Amino acid sequence: MAVQQSMGPDPYFPGNGDSRYRVHRYELTLDYRPGPNRLSGTARINAIVGRAPLSEFQLNLADFKIGRIRVDGRQPHYTHRGGRLRVRPAKPLRAGAAFTVEVHWSGNPRPVASPWGELGWEELHDGALVASQPIGAPSWYPCNDRPADKASYLISVTTPSAYSVVAGGRLLTRTTKASTTTWVYEQAAPTSSYLVGLAIGKYETVLLGDPGPGGVPQHGHIPAHLLPQFSRDFARQPAMMNLFQMLFGPYPFDEYAVVVTDEELDVPVEAQGLSLFGANHVDGARGSERLVAHELAHQWFGNSVSIADWRHIWLNEGLAKYAEWLWSERSGGRTAQQLATIAHRLLSTLPQDLRLSDPGRKLMFDDRLYQRGGLAVHAVRCALGDDAFFRMLRGWAGLHRGAAVTTATFTAHVARYADEPLDGLFAAWVDGTRLPPLPLADSRLAV
Repeated sequence: MAVQQSMGPDPYFPGNGDSRYRVHRYELTLDYRPGPNRLSGTARINAIVGRAPLSEFQLNLADFKIGRIRVDGRQPHYTHRGGRLRVRPAKPLRAGAAFTVEVHWSGNPRPVASPWGELGWEELHDGALVASQPIGAPSWYPCNDRPADKASYLISVTTPSAYSVVAGGRLLTRTTKASTTTWVYEQAAPTSSYLVGLAIGKYETVLLGDPGPGGVPQHGHIPAHLLPQFSRDFARQPAMMNLFQMLFGPYPFDEYAVVVTDEELDVPVEAQGLSLFGANHVDGARGSERLVAHELAHQWFGNSVSIADWRHIWLNEGLAKYAEWLWSERSGGRTAQQLATIAHRLLSTLPQDLRLSDPGRKLMFDDRLYQRGGLAVHAVRCALGDDAFFRMLRGWAGLHRGAAVTTATFTAHVARYADEPLDGLFAAWVDGTRLPPLPLADSRLAV
């Protein structure tokens, strides 16, 4: 059964989020001026108290000037220090009650410092970009910043008319008045705070492929001078979408967009219904095609099916890594077995001190987690055989759509498709640190 809320604070980021309530909708109204990098905003947050009354609660928000706060229309007492906005309503909120918080804020957004560099709102040479995984969301809006607390979003952004605004979700309206344009997007599907993506820049918009009746609209937003390279590098994304829907089940959102910034990014970043790539990922030679597959796969694994807390990040990255291998296998490249062999050989030369089920904050984005996660998924495929394995994946994406899960949820799910217990497989690959032998495909795998 999916975990909607994990109990207590996230063990890796105890200062982020508040498990005593949950949000079901954010309505964000933003005004952004790229020149001075000036952001002002209003958030209307609809939430529900948990099982105990709330005399105070916490939101996460970076160092902005607070203009006004209201809880159910009344002025609360609040403090705002160290990225934490602590709010004490005029009277305690009863258990199970719905309540609304309004926050007005303004300032110069900048990324949140982290062990992996700066995260969140990034001012570009000409525009801005939001890439929040894992704790960057408070760099631009007040939120209950925990991955299990998923909500719908309505986002309105006003910016000078020379700029385009791209957000994950469906564009409802675009209204121009004088020299500014207001873009309104809705993401109706439950969304984790770190997966709210936003890009502001001067982009050309193209349709990728013909979705046809009932298909998934796929758009690219690209600087004009990169269009020729983009057209080749992302040409096979519609085929990826078709393959992944066949293997994983229906695409979980209304549409899918990719943005290419005019600056380099260390790695592409997924958001809900949206992926963000740097100019360095566009070379006209499909040099980053595996990353195109990886980010698309995250729409099922990581975005639709999210993790209850950051200990379980291998579920996101291992399954997305394996999707890279499946795309290669099904599109005429190396088979998953060949790619697993390469990954296993690499890991055998590296320290064996990483545990997938709880890698620790320091190692949660270590490349070994991605490779070992892919190998663990391959081991499951080898144990189940193709028919049961792909039924398992489709069941995983379907049963837990819009929810949050743990490693224990996954192992219990896989067990239902196995002819014999897989406790030893998970103990070795997921709970252990020593590298197990290379999993080998047998005759049941169509490779």
